[in-house]
Amino acid sequence: MKFVILSYLFFFLLFPLQAQESTKVEKWSIYEDEYIAEGSVKDPFHFEFGAVFTHESDLKLEIPGFYNGNNYWLLRFSPSMEGRWFYKTFSSLEALSDKTATIIVVETSDLEEHGPLIISPENVQRFSYADSSNYFLMAFELDWLFALDWDNPDDIPKTKEIISEIKEHGFNQVIMNVYAYDASWGDREKIKPEYNFSKPTVYPFLGTNENPDFSELNIDFFKHLDRVMEHLDDQEIVAHLMIYVWNKKVSWPEPSSEADNMYFDYVVKRYQAYPNLVWDISKEALAYGRDELGYISERIDRLRNLDGHVRLLTVHDYLYCSKYPEKVDFISIQDWKPNLYDAMMEVARLHSDKPVFNIEHGGYEATQHYIFHGAYSDPLVCLDRNYQCVFAGTYSTYYWQNTSWYEVIYNPSSLPIENQPKLDWYKRLKGLFLIYDFEKLEPVQYQFTPYCLTDHKSVYMFYIPEGMELLTGEVAELKGKSVNVKWFDPLSGNLHLTENRTFDNGIWLGFTKPDEIQSPFAVAILEVIN
Repeated sequence: MKFVILSYLFFFLLFPLQAQESTKVEKWSIYEDEYIAEGSVKDPFHFEFGAVFTHESDLKLEIPGFYNGNNYWLLRFSPSMEGRWFYKTFSSLEALSDKTATIIVVETSDLEEHGPLIISPENVQRFSYADSSNYFLMAFELDWLFALDWDNPDDIPKTKEIISEIKEHGFNQVIMNVYAYDASWGDREKIKPEYNFSKPTVYPFLGTNENPDFSELNIDFFKHLDRVMEHLDDQEIVAHLMIYVWNKKVSWPEPSSEADNMYFDYVVKRYQAYPNLVWDISKEALAYGRDELGYISERIDRLRNLDGHVRLLTVHDYLYCSKYPEKVDFISIQDWKPNLYDAMMEVARLHSDKPVFNIEHGGYEATQHYIFHGAYSDPLVCLDRNYQCVFAGTYSTYYWQNTSWYEVIYNPSSLPIENQPKLDWYKRLKGLFLIYDFEKLEPVQYQFTPYCLTDHKSVYMFYIPEGMELLTGEVAELKGKSVNVKWFDPLSGNLHLTENRTFDNGIWLGFTKPDEIQSPFAVAILEVIN
């Protein structure tokens, strides 16, 4: 675990304590300091509590704490800089104010820990890790992740199983809701009970989803969600956390009500310290008549004011992102168009200063039985749409119908081979961009060529769509240069070196797709060798 936890007992009438001895923690770990205020505290969710962390360089960060039940308050912090940090608490509750401590932050010993997700300083349309490591986003939708092990107080085996499956196949981001309840689609009668997580008995507020009590939050719900977030962090999986979702039959309090603000603020306070976190205000934020532009803007401002860790933020709604791009860190779009490459190229052109993420491209791979087909359900078509997004210089999400909503088959490799999702295909996509750094490539379409990603120096990658048997076109940049020609098979993952050529007398490509390629589409790679 990446946690350092301290606990102090403070009584209402005690004088403030002197600074504690310094504690050594690792960079990007999660440091927790726990306080107890003896006596009955009315409305504990409405007390102000937090601390100002001061680095030896004089950098100051204000980090909110939160109520953790039974008169416990928790301060959670993830340091991004090595060195000495001193902090002092503040609170509207006297017993929690003016407590001090020092922590010494040292270099991380975890070779897989790369820090939070950031916008790449080398390419503003790409992501990277805080330590500058490459991050080729491969997202997997798991809306009901919070519910898998809710009834298990000792462990989260189902969660671990599905996360192990997707990590093994190259996925490094999970699209997830804080909470979801039910949906109005799918062949429910075909779902085995052990995989059906609709209508969970747990709820973020008191009461139930059917009979909510908005006076307080359900701390046990959030303690369980902590376990999920901690495991994702341990596995280096980014949690793309959607704070709201409007089409999953959740009984939400009225927008901007005291209960709504209590819930929203609490989520921001409790989870901002996780270094693997990306904020999303709401799934399909402006759909379903729930809210409007002003509400989303107010939520963003509210979050920015509370988030001392400054995690990346987006809104799963292109209407909002296109109207207020300055309010988000990257553009999210839900685009199902058949001419997806052209559509994504245009969005990337319009937002040339931010990454673009097609968070839902209309492809929902079907295998076991119907849950939600969307516009495309054939596995090959879904794979093709992911490649189109990537070759447009943007990112996309993988949906398998039997994990993306209330049915979660958390052990898909146990199914008959014909019913298993085609996760291997995405592992091969990820592997391709472990060889060729996506951060350094930009999308181009040269004269007569198919889709291309290139660094304009050493690599030219062309996506050859189904039905095209010859890489055609002219690339003036290659004149006078020699290249090795390789063909990548998206289904097998094999790379075939077919020939080399020097462009002395012309720049026409004219390379034939080899017979060994099993896939109906392919990637041709020209590597410059001089």
